[in-house]
Amino acid sequence: MADESARTKPLYMISVAAELTGMHPQTLRVYESKGLVNPKRSGGNTRLYSQADIERLELINQLTDEGINLAGVVRILDMKERAEERERENEQMRVRMRQLEEELHELKMQKRITALAPRDGSADPEKVLRGLLSGGEL
Repeated sequence: MADESARTKPLYMISVAAELTGMHPQTLRVYESKGLVNPKRSGGNTRLYSQADIERLELINQLTDEGINLAGVVRILDMKERAEERERENEQMRVRMRQLEEELHELKMQKRITALAPRDGSADPEKVLRGLLSGGEL
């Protein structure tokens, strides 16, 4: 998350963003008006672009250089954002699945141990250990 926070921190004024991306400042204003990029604003209403904004502008530049019109760029950016969101969701599900697998394993172990231990407390530890290692019951 710290990396993402650094990527989205507003740093660059429009002149610097234009230079970094090789675009004219007016192009950046047009892209903002069309909703392709949304720079933050300073207290004095100066546009401030983040590294993530710069990367987005570079992608827009690449796509338009390849002949894709702005409507197509909007569609591609939307699909990209949705795919990234799905990937984040999938990673969260993978983490949760691993947690649940660990919990299930622990419950199965507890069940095996409980099944091997006699209720009267007279268990032979060697017999219990053999049962656990073999996966069987007493």
